[in-house]
Amino acid sequence: MNSSNAASPNHDRVRTRFAPSPTGYLHVGGARTALYSYLFAKKNGGDFILRVEDTDEERSTEDSMKMQLADLAWLGLNYSEGVDSKTLKDIGPYGPYRQSQRKNIYREYADKLLKDGIAYHCFMTDEEIEAQRELAIKEGRPQQVNSPYRDWTLAQAEAEIAKGRQATVRFKVPDLTREYSFVDLVRGEVKFPSDMVNDFVLLRTGGMPVYNFCNVIDDALMKISHVMRGEEHLSNTLRQMMLYEALKFPLPRFGHLSIILGSDRQKLSKRHGATSVNEYNERGYIPEAMNNFLALCGWSSATGEEVLSMDEMIQQFDTDRLHPASAVFDEVKLKWMNAQHLRALPHAELWKRLAPFFAKAGLILPTDADWQDRSLSVFKIYMELLADAVELYRPLSLAPLEVQPESKEALGWPKTREVVEKWKSLVTAHPTDYISEAEFVAYQDQVKNLVGVKGKELFMPIRVAVIGKPQGAELKILVPLMKKTVLIERADTVLQQI
Repeated sequence: MNSSNAASPNHDRVRTRFAPSPTGYLHVGGARTALYSYLFAKKNGGDFILRVEDTDEERSTEDSMKMQLADLAWLGLNYSEGVDSKTLKDIGPYGPYRQSQRKNIYREYADKLLKDGIAYHCFMTDEEIEAQRELAIKEGRPQQVNSPYRDWTLAQAEAEIAKGRQATVRFKVPDLTREYSFVDLVRGEVKFPSDMVNDFVLLRTGGMPVYNFCNVIDDALMKISHVMRGEEHLSNTLRQMMLYEALKFPLPRFGHLSIILGSDRQKLSKRHGATSVNEYNERGYIPEAMNNFLALCGWSSATGEEVLSMDEMIQQFDTDRLHPASAVFDEVKLKWMNAQHLRALPHAELWKRLAPFFAKAGLILPTDADWQDRSLSVFKIYMELLADAVELYRPLSLAPLEVQPESKEALGWPKTREVVEKWKSLVTAHPTDYISEAEFVAYQDQVKNLVGVKGKELFMPIRVAVIGKPQGAELKILVPLMKKTVLIERADTVLQQI
């Protein structure tokens, strides 16, 4: 086992977490973070935890949380602790797993820092803070806030609060400038001078904790050993390291993952198309492909393989093979990968996944497992997405045949009635329920010879009699999948319109 894959020196067991903010659908970038955290935990025999970071009261919703949990369940990224995706109840020993339900815990640690003189109450107004920032910009200095309340005693501050004054709680950054460093799982050694930041807020005036504060407390209390997150969080790490030190918590190993770009090498966004896991699900992508594709957006297999199962990814996952360079989200590659995984599914499983798409499209298809198996042997090579099956199977729907308007010309030809009648008579005389491809070709030749037609005057009337329109999939593919009784009913329907 590589050193980067070993348990953190400060922790006995590998424990990773995914901590989404429930403010919308699960983005593919978040899904990749969850996947890497899951793979790392599984590779090392550890635990994968789900924590909901819902301290953004204005934007966080329970509906968003349910959607994100459903997306994780669809991907198969099952966690051993967290908010249950069905009951929404906590599972595991370190709950609550929703930050909105942990405010008393954050308050307790804020009080400890206040008591120890490591934090202080700050009564600065938004206007005063903004005025300081504007002056800093004017003077060409870093936009850092210097609070006049930094050296107040706790008793002084509490006396003001008792009078009704509103205060934030700020962390007192040590005056002594020093260097903070850590070894990132993706980027190697990272160093920060402590004067990059000044006193920062821990609790807002309403008592709601800020991201860095509750993040540190939760990761420590939930015994998280390794934190994987997007590179945009790298700037948070200095403040968090200061808090870990002040609270005497063991520091986890951090891994800051590369950003995901669109095909134009700009940050992935809605203008590039779908960006949420749910959208890809609805469009007919399958989770095996989604996980495989996302795994390769910033990581590579040591064997060079591209099409990988979840078990293979777990076995091969190694943080040494995570790349700091930006990853490009290539939809063409994703679709290709989806086709590989889709076609590899056992037919019974593939049919189960296709069924909702058929139902949504109103298709009525045979329930016979042998027929389903036979039809998939024919059609799956034409599918890249599950949704592709709808148009492939539409001609086989057992719903009454609808003769399309574009059939009018073919139905008006002089020999069309005779062609359809002869076709029907040959089908009616067929001895079994289904006609093979070879038998269909032979029947078509018989109609040609008996009626004396060829080319489109032969093919188009038969096609209308089978699928209700003069163009479409090859009949030699479709007819062997259609029961004799259905073919007769369809021929009768067409004959009534000639």
